[in-house]
Parts: sequence; C-alpha cells; structure tokens
Amino acid sequence: MIFVTGATGLIGSFLLHELRARGLAVRALYRGEAPTDTSAGVEWVQGNILDATLLASVISPEVTHVFHCAGLVSYAPQDEDALLETNVEGTATIVDACLARPGIRLGYVSSVAALGSPAEPTTDLPAITQQVVTEKATWDLGASHPAYATSKYLGELEVWRGAAEGLAAVIVNPSVVVGPGDWQRSSTRLLRYAYDEHRFYTKGLLNFVDVRDVVAQLTRLMLDLPLPTTERYILNGGTYPLGSFLQEAATAFGRRPPTVAVPNWAAELIWRLEHGRAVLTGARPLITRDTARAGRQHIYYDASKVQLVTGLSFRPLGETIAWATQGLKTNRTSPYTVVS
Repeated sequence: MIFVTGATGLIGSFLLHELRARGLAVRALYRGEAPTDTSAGVEWVQGNILDATLLASVISPEVTHVFHCAGLVSYAPQDEDALLETNVEGTATIVDACLARPGIRLGYVSSVAALGSPAEPTTDLPAITQQVVTEKATWDLGASHPAYATSKYLGELEVWRGAAEGLAAVIVNPSVVVGPGDWQRSSTRLLRYAYDEHRFYTKGLLNFVDVRDVVAQLTRLMLDLPLPTTERYILNGGTYPLGSFLQEAATAFGRRPPTVAVPNWAAELIWRLEHGRAVLTGARPLITRDTARAGRQHIYYDASKVQLVTGLSFRPLGETIAWATQGLKTNRTSPYTVVS
C-alpha cells in the first residue's frame, strides 16, 4: 500500500496516475471537497496533515511507502504563518507518523527554494557568468530568504531529523514544475498569465521541470532503486528566459504574447505600491517583493546527480509547453476567464 499526501495537486495527481499504472494500491489524503478522481485502486481519505491521530491510522502496517507531496506555495506576506504550519509542522507530523512504522520509505517533495540562493544583483546589468547550484548548497542562516523558501528548508530539516532516527527517505528538489494543473494554483498560474495576454513581463531566468519528469524520477528513486541512505536530488529540466517562456506559452494558446520587459527598478516600485495597497485594503498583492525579484540571479540548478542515479533524462521546455497548454485547452470544462 502506498500513502500519498497532496494527491489533488499538480505533482500528486500525476503521481497517482503513475502508481495506478503500476498496479499499486494507493491511499490518498485530501482536504476540502471530495476529489473527482474515483479510479479503482485509490482509497481517498479526508483530513489534514497536522492531524497526528489520523495519520497514525492511515499510515497503517500495510503501508510501505509514503509520498509527501502536500505543501503550500505562496509569496504573499499574509501566508507566512500558514507556510510554517503546512510546510514545517505538517512535514514534522508526517515524519513522526512514519517513524512509528519501521521499514517505511518516505519520499518528500521539497523545492530548489530550500537550497537558498546567491546574493541578489544590485544593478540591471546582466550577470557575466551563470552560477551553478547543486545538492551540496548550504543554507545561509544570516541571509534574507522568502518565507516560502524558509518553510521548505525547515521542512527538509524535519526529514533529516527523521533520517537521523532511522527513517529511510528520499528528498527531491524540483524547480518550477510545469504541467496542466489547476488554473488558479501554483506554477500553472504562469500559463494563465500567458493566456490572459498581459503585456508586461519581468526580466530573468526560469528553471523549469516537466511534472511528468518529476513523477518519473521520484518513483524511480522510491520504488525501483535500492538506496540505502537518505539523499536529496535536484529535479530541473533547464533554464529559460521568463519572457521567452511566456511568449511560447501564449503562442501555443493562440494568444498575443507579452512584449514589454519591465526593468528591475520599475518592478521594485510596483511591488512597493502593491504592498501599500494590500496593507490599506487587506487584499492580496498582485506582485510581492519575492515575485518581483524572482529569476534575477543567473542560476542553474544542476540535476546531473539524479540523472546519473536513475538514468532518466528531462524533457525540453518546448515539448512541455505544447503538452501543458494542449492539456489545459482540452481538460477545462468552462470558458477561460480572461483577466484584463
């Protein structure tokens, strides 16, 4: 029996598909409304990853593997407490439940954000060289980090705590995961931004990975390979200019692509104005300090370690965009909501 958290999210939903294709029995946790996926082989359980009593019952003796895909992705200041609760306390609860079942293997979906990042550039001049980040990157305790990154880093520490107590675990650190997911959530909002024909985009680089590759690498590591020690693995298909990503996505949708690059100084002004508006009105900011500065560093997350271990490669971005945009056009049952 396989137990999956976050099974209705982008990674979790594709993971369920792969596990069913392997003929494995799956128990999946969900919050809120009941999932529409009623496929054979999936036992759905409603609950919260903070509920230790529930987890003790659903991670039962017949469960051999736990895939912890649940997590909150947000850069809004209002969500700082929720990020710590979900990504740190929730992961700690999962780890504790797994430790109570000796022999279980845990697969934790972290993020490249948990690896930290080099110092931010102070000018609009392009970086001369691209900085390569590997799994050996260390977290700078003295630096300022986005709340989301901090929560994923602290969540990883909980997994390493479990490993120190004897838990067998695999940690994967995907970059921006691209796929036909929920139009309103996480990285799929990038595709919606392209569809909505916004004129502006910020300059910077995007590290991306196809959701199918995330699932393929994770299941290979967890189910197919005898890995005796806890390890972390970067999952990244490559880097791409954000403007080019949005332009290709808009073209694939048959929409007008963005054409105006916003300079860094303008992005800094906009996020400050948005912050003020959010404070005065209580509304969520459309752009935050962290999203305004995302991608400015010329960073490449090196995924050679996982490729050497699994023998699996990553799809090119063009193939991923074509597949994801077609899936969104095909699977949506109501007209797109175009934001002006």
